[in-house]
Amino acid sequence: MKRSRVNEIIREGDAFIRSFGYVMPPFAYWSPEELKNRRPAGIVDARLGWDITDYGQGKYDQLGLFLFTVRNGRAEDLSRGGGMLYAEKIMISRKNQLSPMHRHVVKAEDIINRGGGKLVLELFMPDEEGGIDHHREVVVPTDGVIRRLPAGGLLKLDPGESVTLMPGVWHAFWGEGSDVLIGEVSTVNDDLTDNIFAEPIGRFSQIEEDEAPLHLLVSDYDRFIHGKA
Repeated sequence: MKRSRVNEIIREGDAFIRSFGYVMPPFAYWSPEELKNRRPAGIVDARLGWDITDYGQGKYDQLGLFLFTVRNGRAEDLSRGGGMLYAEKIMISRKNQLSPMHRHVVKAEDIINRGGGKLVLELFMPDEEGGIDHHREVVVPTDGVIRRLPAGGLLKLDPGESVTLMPGVWHAFWGEGSDVLIGEVSTVNDDLTDNIFAEPIGRFSQIEEDEAPLHLLVSDYDRFIHGKA
């Protein structure tokens, strides 16, 4: 993706989020220079911040997702069972924009339709090896009520509705009818290691630097802040 397009998506996404009364934390608006100079471990090491991905496929409008990680605990705390064991994201799924089929090994998550169109999730249970079970019934809680779907069934969430996905449950999702504001509340989030995709695709975008970044993405931190190649 071109940096100019990333900057445009950030501006559009911020306006969309604000239209629902959700206000981003102050660090969301720090310049790259301020973030680099301040280098707060609670933001950089926890990988809080902007995350615009086309999954490395170069077709964001069809295959992509807007994310902002608001808070995130530590894997070490999760392992010992005490401390900050949770994470929160705000996301935007554009109308008919696919977030591809994937599962998590560790993370359990509530996916919440915060406003806009319907959020559609295609769901599969895992087989014994962790792959997609194309025959097993899908059983998931939706706001405390158990829902049962055939393998590959489509769960449609209206604004205000949510689904709880336990580790291993395969899911893809997109907006229907209109763009969707999505909330995610989960256990500690690790996007570097805890995303298993059904197809061989990447988690982050490759950025072509055609202009200066408006704000750094979490995938920029190693290069812009830590100086890694």
